[in-house]
Amino acid sequence: MKNFFKSFFRNKKNEDETKEKDLDYKYLPKKDEYIEERFFKNFSENGGKFLYASTREECNDFFQKILDENNWNKKTILCFKKNLINDFFDDIDIETNKTNLNSNLLITGCEFLVAKDGSILVSAHQIKSYKIKDIPVNIIVLAKTSQLSETVSKGLEGIRIKYSNNLPSNITSIKNFNCEENEKLNFLTYGTSSKNLYLILLEDL
Repeated sequence: MKNFFKSFFRNKKNEDETKEKDLDYKYLPKKDEYIEERFFKNFSENGGKFLYASTREECNDFFQKILDENNWNKKTILCFKKNLINDFFDDIDIETNKTNLNSNLLITGCEFLVAKDGSILVSAHQIKSYKIKDIPVNIIVLAKTSQLSETVSKGLEGIRIKYSNNLPSNITSIKNFNCEENEKLNFLTYGTSSKNLYLILLEDL
């Protein structure tokens, strides 16, 4: 896949543009400005494949190349929410199903992307009532930069705010690395299995 992976983060065009960005940060809520880099580093160390897209056209290009590279174009594809595809891609014509857990590939969204450990926080809105081990091994996650969270706890707080009095069930996280000792007791990841996971991250901030 490396032969078509473009730079994960936009190159800084000039020093003036960088200074303008730094000024913008002063007026935003306090947040680690390196959250994208930290997530990318930890997610990649987990074994995930990461692609950063600044436009929907880039999402299209990355998505098609992932399918081509893995010969998934004619494979069975599971997608619980078909409108998710329309939110990220233009003119993508693929056939998906909503029920076949034996599909070769799952296309899904997420709740949050956790920078601290590079994990993907999901709920029943993305994987229904299924356990992580029951969904397909191959997964393409579609997410936006506004879904980045510094920690799991902040992600959970975001879910509580987002869904108010209708908190979703089956909140868990996906990450495919060997847990460190302090992660083994994390109830969100206990008993999960590793996945062949691609992430297409679309800039929306």
